[in-house]
Amino acid sequence: MNFLIPRTPLSRRTTLRGIGATLSLPFLEAMLPKSALSSTDAATAAIPRRGAWFYFGTGMNMRQFEPSDEGKDFTFPRILKPLEKHRGDLTVFSGTYLEYGGGHQGDYTFLTGVEAKKGGSIQNAVSCDQIAAEVIGRDTRYPSLQFCIQRGTGFGSNLRTLSWNRNGVPLASENDPHVIFNRLFKVDSPEEREAREAGFRRRGSILDVVLEDAHQLEKKVGTNDREKLDEYLNSVREVEKQLERDEDWSVKPKPEVDPKFADRYADPYSINLPAGQFVYEKYAKLMYDLVTLAFQTDSTRVITYVVRQESSGGVFPEFGVSKGYHELSHHGNDPKNLEELAKVDTIYQDHWAYFLDRMKSITEADGRPLLDHTVMAYSSGMGIGHSKNRLPTAMFGGRAMGIDHQGHLKLADNTPLSSVWQTMLDRLEVPIEGAEFQDSPGVIKALSA
Repeated sequence: MNFLIPRTPLSRRTTLRGIGATLSLPFLEAMLPKSALSSTDAATAAIPRRGAWFYFGTGMNMRQFEPSDEGKDFTFPRILKPLEKHRGDLTVFSGTYLEYGGGHQGDYTFLTGVEAKKGGSIQNAVSCDQIAAEVIGRDTRYPSLQFCIQRGTGFGSNLRTLSWNRNGVPLASENDPHVIFNRLFKVDSPEEREAREAGFRRRGSILDVVLEDAHQLEKKVGTNDREKLDEYLNSVREVEKQLERDEDWSVKPKPEVDPKFADRYADPYSINLPAGQFVYEKYAKLMYDLVTLAFQTDSTRVITYVVRQESSGGVFPEFGVSKGYHELSHHGNDPKNLEELAKVDTIYQDHWAYFLDRMKSITEADGRPLLDHTVMAYSSGMGIGHSKNRLPTAMFGGRAMGIDHQGHLKLADNTPLSSVWQTMLDRLEVPIEGAEFQDSPGVIKALSA
């Protein structure tokens, strides 16, 4: 079918209706401004950039993860073997280091770079995904999305989120693909719309009262208390801004997807199902498909996902191993433990290969795959033996954003993991405040095309 290019760009929210079904359109040339149609380069530049960060808790068996040779033609080791067909779309890093990682606290510092847990207190900083969301997430329904195998934040224990706002507050993750799908694509009934609008009015009234009372109190307290009130007011203003966003987006239609695809998400499906009803492979594919679809429909441009929590879980009956992942990580050089660790890690990479397949199956308006317009990376808060170094780190996609993948890139020993994050932010065209970013020595120049 040929599409005529109208005088004004076609909306990204345009849908096709017929035969009882409603389909969301992909990003078409008709959705680009006329100035972007003159060349492939201009079309590529007009397509949104996306970024995603993934966490594999408790490290990996680095003895079968780290490649033995370097360069674009490197030999894929056992754990990474499922990714070999995606050779040109990835860079595996050796030498990454997390200053406040190791042990089981790396999840807290993973995207912030600060010593968040010190003694009995927890004080964190803004995470790099939220820095990105402030810039590239402003024009989407959800500035960022947070996913995990478990729901919530896990604050004070094993985290269920990687995301922290400007006030060092963790942002809760969702774990049920049914709930996530409905949040992204479900059309509200008239009754649900009315309840939502009533909720907006109620929350707006409460915020007005809170702000008025806080401003009155501000005049009666000393300097120290005024500083604490300022922090509080900043949090309230953040809620107020989010409320305004929610109201603005509530009147805009959500993307609509093929009903056959929607049927896969018709029922709740999470790790909290009764024993025997949860199969991890099915869950992983549902979640990775949602990440792909969220990016494809431009519902968000920033995602974090705790694929495996720190210390807890990580192994499922169908994996066919004898112990939990944390217990296996205390391998004591036992060949069986090391073998089972590698087996579990390879299963997770099988799922990751499926994810890359999906990201490459979606074609953007410039003829390039969705993966080329998305930069993603995974790592962990530890290596093998609960170390701060030898982290399982890899970056994927972003070739339309100027990333020249190097296959296996051996960095200088103890290169801060934040240099990988800074490189991603650079390719996302997200400016860094100040001269430094976390403890990064700068972007990884070898990746620049």
